[in-house]
Amino acid sequence: MIEIAGLLVLGILAQWLAWRIRVPAILPLILIGLLVGPISTFFTPHNEKFIDGDKIFQGDFLFDVISISVGLILFEGGLTLKLSEVRTLGKTVRNLILVGTVVTLFGGALAANLLMGMTLRFALLFASLIIVTGPTVIGPILRNVKPNFRINTILKWEGILIDPIGALIAILIYEFVVSGKPNKQFTMFALNGFVLTVLAGVAVGVFFAFILYNLLTKNWIPKYLRNVIVLAIVILTFSISDMIHAESGLLAVTLLGMILANLKIDDLKELLSFKEDVVLILISFLFVMLSSRIKVSDITTVLNGSSFLLFAIVVFVLRPIAVFLSTINSELNLKEKIFISAICPRGIVSAAVASIFTIRLTSLLENESGHMMEYFHAQLLLPLTFMIIVGTVVLQGILAKPLAAYLGVLRQEPNGVIFLGASEPARFMAKFLKTLKIPVKLADTSKSNIQEARLQGLPVFEGSLASDDAFEEIDLSQYGQLHAMTSNTEINTMSCKILSQEFGAERVFRLASNKEIMNSKTEKPKGLLFNGVADYINITQYLRKNPAIHQFEVNSSEELNVFLKDLGNSIIPMFVLFEKNKILPIARQSISSLPESTILFYIIKGEDQETETSNIKEHIQN
Repeated sequence: MIEIAGLLVLGILAQWLAWRIRVPAILPLILIGLLVGPISTFFTPHNEKFIDGDKIFQGDFLFDVISISVGLILFEGGLTLKLSEVRTLGKTVRNLILVGTVVTLFGGALAANLLMGMTLRFALLFASLIIVTGPTVIGPILRNVKPNFRINTILKWEGILIDPIGALIAILIYEFVVSGKPNKQFTMFALNGFVLTVLAGVAVGVFFAFILYNLLTKNWIPKYLRNVIVLAIVILTFSISDMIHAESGLLAVTLLGMILANLKIDDLKELLSFKEDVVLILISFLFVMLSSRIKVSDITTVLNGSSFLLFAIVVFVLRPIAVFLSTINSELNLKEKIFISAICPRGIVSAAVASIFTIRLTSLLENESGHMMEYFHAQLLLPLTFMIIVGTVVLQGILAKPLAAYLGVLRQEPNGVIFLGASEPARFMAKFLKTLKIPVKLADTSKSNIQEARLQGLPVFEGSLASDDAFEEIDLSQYGQLHAMTSNTEINTMSCKILSQEFGAERVFRLASNKEIMNSKTEKPKGLLFNGVADYINITQYLRKNPAIHQFEVNSSEELNVFLKDLGNSIIPMFVLFEKNKILPIARQSISSLPESTILFYIIKGEDQETETSNIKEHIQN
């Protein structure tokens, strides 16, 4: 009991640590697992592991737990793959997925065969495991480095799309490897078994996709049971497929997720969000447990010159070849190609699939006489894959930012604005900024707000900005500010605090609360939109009465401050525009310097627009 609780607590601790130090979660998960597993044997009596996954789950039960967990992980990955996005993506991203997969698969297999002495089928299997990068590893690196728009877009979409595609390729190659008898290589018997495995996985996956589609679209189940029923059907799909033909379950659930992702299903985002929560718990538990299973002898086996040379070939030879072949005749310059070549960390899917393959293959081969070498190679798969994962995440996580700075591919200060909330005031502001050619994006969970924003031609993200899903879907390389404009002050304040880690504390702004406006005894905090003189209700009322936006040219920050001081009771200051397309909101903080010909935009408070406008003009002239 204490060991299971320890795995859960340590897994969640690793996730928190990853968020705190801004690294891919898989790194602390694996390292903590190694610390409480093989490394702990150096400090405990009788050289026993502090936590040992083999003692918690044994035999077939261990294999079943890992198999179902990996199946759920792959189903969630399949839910992210939309064919329309693949078709509309640029040539470079498509080439990276196609060419990169081929180069890594065959180049990695050749290197593993020559350097590690692996048989061809095990070398191909190992190479298939290191194809996948995944958004969970590439996302934190991109958020930390902040490369330019083209690099950010290419690496982000490569990570999202290669996740389920790479897993599918690994599964198919694994099925081919194990379809034959252990003492045979690529025979007709193996081919027949492979075809049967694929047919079983495809048939079961398509059948249950049809069942789920009807359940979800025809309201045959209540909303509060949708997520748990989907979870149950995914597990059922995996189990039935495996029962029909061994090892076909992973293919069935991956295909199930991919089919659902490409059908029109309401509230698919809610389903995906639920699956992400389940997968987060599974990953946290699974990878600490799997890492704890590794033996000290496994670590010492892969820490040698041959494995280090294999790592170097994968990272410094195969990846650059794939990138440069994929970017022929592209708009990328040499420095951008070099940086993309240097970034390809391996992720959670690689580790998950490697774990299940290792357990299954070693159990198949351990009782087969004359196959000690293949048994040894099967045992190598997991520690070798973990070495590639840890090595790429650590190396690229450390070197990515200095390399981007040296190559000069860091993004310029982005001028776009993300609005938290797609309410009436936010839509008004976004529409006006859009006329100034400034990128805008509204984020909301309200369907009515989202629908209205879309009707007005405004780009919208449906969901919470505080979720990892937002960082995957929104290209933050275009946006440099957050304007929190919901009606809930607590949500605005919390979101600014969370997203200040992404944008910087001086680039997040929110609406003032009514209490902050009315309380004249305490100093108002910085970062309050509209100079802290209007809350949500005020600004909504002002915009409905006086939707016209006025402007005034200022040539210095001193001139701006005088203007705001003299006319503070007559206007609602919005923001200043300078250098043609850069804005800075008037937000209760000093603006140290402004270039000449800066334009202040504001709205007028009073009912009588003509009189107020005349008074302001008269004040300006005086």
